[in-house]
Amino acid sequence: MIRTIAITKDLKLICDLPLETLSKDNIMWYWMDFNNPNQEEISLLDNYFHFHQLSIEDCVFSLNSPKLDYYDDYNFFVLNSLNQDTLDPVEVSLFVGNKYIVSYHDSELNELDEAWQRAKTNKKNWDKGPSYIAHQILDKIVDSFFPAINKIQDKLDEIENNVKKKPIHTLMDEIFGLRSDLLKLRRTVNSMRDLLYRILNSERLIGFHEHKLYFSDIHDHLVKLSDMVASNREMTSDMRDNYLSINSTRMNKNMMVLTVITTIFIPLTFIVGIYGMNFQNMPELTWKHGYYVVLLIMAIIATQMFLWFKHNGWFDM
Repeated sequence: MIRTIAITKDLKLICDLPLETLSKDNIMWYWMDFNNPNQEEISLLDNYFHFHQLSIEDCVFSLNSPKLDYYDDYNFFVLNSLNQDTLDPVEVSLFVGNKYIVSYHDSELNELDEAWQRAKTNKKNWDKGPSYIAHQILDKIVDSFFPAINKIQDKLDEIENNVKKKPIHTLMDEIFGLRSDLLKLRRTVNSMRDLLYRILNSERLIGFHEHKLYFSDIHDHLVKLSDMVASNREMTSDMRDNYLSINSTRMNKNMMVLTVITTIFIPLTFIVGIYGMNFQNMPELTWKHGYYVVLLIMAIIATQMFLWFKHNGWFDM
């Protein structure tokens, strides 16, 4: 599907103009959006706009990596939006010239729809041209990163609050899942941050310098997002280490209890082993109260060893 808006020199909005009228002198600039186009519509990139084949290939065949290329009469951008469910990057391509901006994406994007509606309704910015529309698209894409990071932060808070209610292996699975999500976000955010840095420091972009302040604001947002991702990854590392330490402490305590029990029963087992031998000339076997005496001795030994372990702090761990 293709949709078009155009702004005339007398600042009037025209929607869905035929292609042959877009080059008329009264058109100040226009925005054509390719949303999941068919092959016939894709061919317009070459047959009508005459874009370079390299940029068309980068546009049609997803790279999943932001980039900026310079051509004679236009600039080509590859942007990464975000799939809010999977956190995978969603590619958006922009061809930005003096009188036009052409956007291309293979799936519906709320960010593009919001920028489209804003471009149609915000009359005071109609005279700012295609580079300002590129800013609007970038701004909406970057703003969509914040909900994903905030959602991860909420999950981290939930894990921290439920640390005593869930098994340690369940908590570890959740933490490693969040670390994987943060890794996806870091790749997307950092690559977009590098692209904005290049835009701000480029001398070859057409019409972008007059809106440098707007792009600088987006770059600041991306720096903040990058710091948030790094902070959350550090938090997951701390939580992982803490939970491993807690689990190790629990294991050590259990092993200590088992060691104490085993140690107490070693001398008792020794006594039982002696009197379990089938020798006939064992004088203790003929004692009338020998059974009770041996039990008493075993009880005294067990009690004394228990008190000794307790005195040395083995049960204070």
